[in-house]
Amino acid sequence: MTSAPKPAPDSAEKIVKSDAEWRETLSPEAYHVARKHGTERAFTSPLNNEKRPGMFTCVCCDAPLFKTADKFESGTGWPSFTRPADDGKVGEKDDSSFFMRRTEVHCVRCEAHLGHVFPDGPRPTGLRYCINGVSLKFEPES
Repeated sequence: MTSAPKPAPDSAEKIVKSDAEWRETLSPEAYHVARKHGTERAFTSPLNNEKRPGMFTCVCCDAPLFKTADKFESGTGWPSFTRPADDGKVGEKDDSSFFMRRTEVHCVRCEAHLGHVFPDGPRPTGLRYCINGVSLKFEPES
């Protein structure tokens, strides 16, 4: 008897887990940022300096989110990208926490908090997806 194949990480299937399940599978910092909408300290992520060709995936569900080709040095202390890897992978919603008005970005597949998007990025999009490195994993091209 064979079991059904596991969906691919970029599948549209939603990932839903209990709070306890997320705590079990994530580091304390990744849990705080991705599940509780926290922010990592600037300039602490080793992904800031990652320049190899590859894909940045969601730390919670492995969905492909951002490509190295769209990464740029913003000087903010967080990995920054001009656009998501594919349409429909990253969702947006208004965030008015801390008396600011921003646009939060999250993984569509599992709702992990990634960071924020701002309209001050370089060409070609003019956008800066300012992403918490702890919300990402890096998969180098083979």
